[in-house]
Amino acid sequence: MTEFNGIVAPIAEALSKRGYATLTPVQQAMLDPELEGADALVSAQTGSGKTVAFGLAIAPTLLAGENRFGRAGAPLALAIAPTRELAMQVMRELEWLYEKTGAVIASCVGGMDVRNERRALERGAHIVVGTPGRLRDHITRRALDLSGLRAVVLDEADEMLDLGFREDLEFILDAAPDDRRTLMFSATVPRSIADLAKSYQRNAKRIETVSEKKQHVDIEYRALTVANPDRENAIINVLRYYEARNAIVFCSTRAAVNHLTARLHNRGFSVVALSGELSQNERTHALQAMRDGRARVCIATDVAARGIDLPGLELVIHADLPTNSDTLLHRSGRTGRAGNKGVSALIVPMSARRKAERLLAGANVQPTWVLPPSADEVLARDDERLLADPALSEKINEDEAPFIATLLATHGAEQVAAAFLRLQRGNRSAPEDLIPISLEAAKKRREPDYANPSSPATQPRSDFGASTWFSLSVGRRQSAEPRWLIPMLCRNGNITKAAIGAIKMQPEETFVEIADSGVEGFVAAIGPNKTLERGIVVKRLEGTPNFNAPPKERPARDAKPFAEKPYADKKPYGEKKAWADKPEPAASRNGADDLARADAEVWGDAPAKPARDDWSGDKPAFKKKPKGASNAYDKPAKPDWAGKPSYAAKGDKPAYAAKGDKPVYAGKPKGKFDDRGPASGPKKKSYKPKG
Repeated sequence: MTEFNGIVAPIAEALSKRGYATLTPVQQAMLDPELEGADALVSAQTGSGKTVAFGLAIAPTLLAGENRFGRAGAPLALAIAPTRELAMQVMRELEWLYEKTGAVIASCVGGMDVRNERRALERGAHIVVGTPGRLRDHITRRALDLSGLRAVVLDEADEMLDLGFREDLEFILDAAPDDRRTLMFSATVPRSIADLAKSYQRNAKRIETVSEKKQHVDIEYRALTVANPDRENAIINVLRYYEARNAIVFCSTRAAVNHLTARLHNRGFSVVALSGELSQNERTHALQAMRDGRARVCIATDVAARGIDLPGLELVIHADLPTNSDTLLHRSGRTGRAGNKGVSALIVPMSARRKAERLLAGANVQPTWVLPPSADEVLARDDERLLADPALSEKINEDEAPFIATLLATHGAEQVAAAFLRLQRGNRSAPEDLIPISLEAAKKRREPDYANPSSPATQPRSDFGASTWFSLSVGRRQSAEPRWLIPMLCRNGNITKAAIGAIKMQPEETFVEIADSGVEGFVAAIGPNKTLERGIVVKRLEGTPNFNAPPKERPARDAKPFAEKPYADKKPYGEKKAWADKPEPAASRNGADDLARADAEVWGDAPAKPARDDWSGDKPAFKKKPKGASNAYDKPAKPDWAGKPSYAAKGDKPAYAAKGDKPVYAGKPKGKFDDRGPASGPKKKSYKPKG
């Protein structure tokens, strides 16, 4: 067994069983005697064995001088990871590392059955591994007891903050005991991580095991410049050229993942997808297919692929350029792990070369700028792999010799070799034929740097020659931009981009300079209406316009001369009577009606209503109708029902005749429409169609 100084015996045995001969720099740094029992802020290269490193660091704290754990109860250690895949990976690493110590390890991961996790916590666990959201949920529901916690580990702490887990992390750390150890592992240490460490760590030791200059020695960076339409074809050729055992392709969106997955699947690649819209079960199966060899290419988004570890991952392809340099390092860090070599290939369209240069410079990476593999280069690489196939150098067995002789005698050596070649090539997808471009031309055609004042893109063209200025009826207020004005002028004016000179944007119009050689064709193409798309009107100018002229003022909305419109046929308004001259109406039972009637009498709109004679004072006198009296509108009196004969008593009701005494209707003939009578009766006639 290999000797590991300063490591608990059961864990040293597990390392030897796993095949560890030496420890990585970060693992060795965590065994420093000065670090025992202290907090630590560790920054190390992605894929440098950080999981085993913090497993070694917390072992003395958890075991407390023993070689095995006692009965499982409240957890002693808590490991927090940003994603489900990374949490499950950490759990698998700790399981084999602590196998000889009898440790019980439980997981609390979002997307898994919460009832199973709660039952596992009730049974007890020594170490709990989980994601921030699910851990907080268990703590809130009092299913996770942190009272006995001795150590907390934050793996990929910078990614957890980037994904918005700061509030959850602070909640978990506040719920943990104050005397616990806190270890933070992060690929980078930005200000946010430093602030978090300052708030929740006590005199933390700062450990940095890898210098920036040696950070990428195991990864070969290649920037592949392609024509814009050939991005997906270049990805196919890169996959075919390297024929990696495992490869991962990063896309920026879920839609791009789905599209590229379907494209590669149709081309015969064994491919799986990994994006946030998949369930936890689907994501687990996808990663397991990569580990088992059932799939060789994984198409993933950045968030879904955080922290995943695929053994033997040899190739990383950036189908879409990352948003920042840190994301570039995290993507590329999936390969070149634990001393293995890997390739990180960036697909760089010609229009995005400057963005790729900024990303690589920010990551302190010096890539090799090359063109993607052509179809001929892919086929030549296939032939090299075929010639190096071990099957061609193995000795012929005695069982194979008779049939080999039969094949050679029947078809000949050349025909057998041709059949072997067809079988080998038939299992692979054909490479794509890319648009030929020059690497030097790609450098010249990169997008202009408009932010640089000294860039030629911001300088006026002095050698444009004789030209004519035109005015377009659209300006900055209408969101006019050269990027869509120039193509529109070329389409509608039958001119090329070279015939368009300076473009001066004004608030309400745009001045465009067009070379005299293309003016006649431009005027003829736009037609007599002088109108382009979107109703933009074109006006030819004489001489050079005044670019410093004040903008045209918009007419005010209330400037229309409505008051000057004559109204000769309209009658003038009469003098309005004063309300003081209006007499007060007498109080009455129905005040509203009296007021309306009084108004009508005063203004002369209606004759006054004569007063009723049955009014007495302010209240009308209502006479009661005498009882029994009727008027002309009364209904006729109801008839006297007294003369109706009463029903007979129940006992006097005549009894119904017996069933057998029911009279027979002998007069009803049976025959034409009744076939249900006795057999002696006439039968029903059958229907016969007419004619």
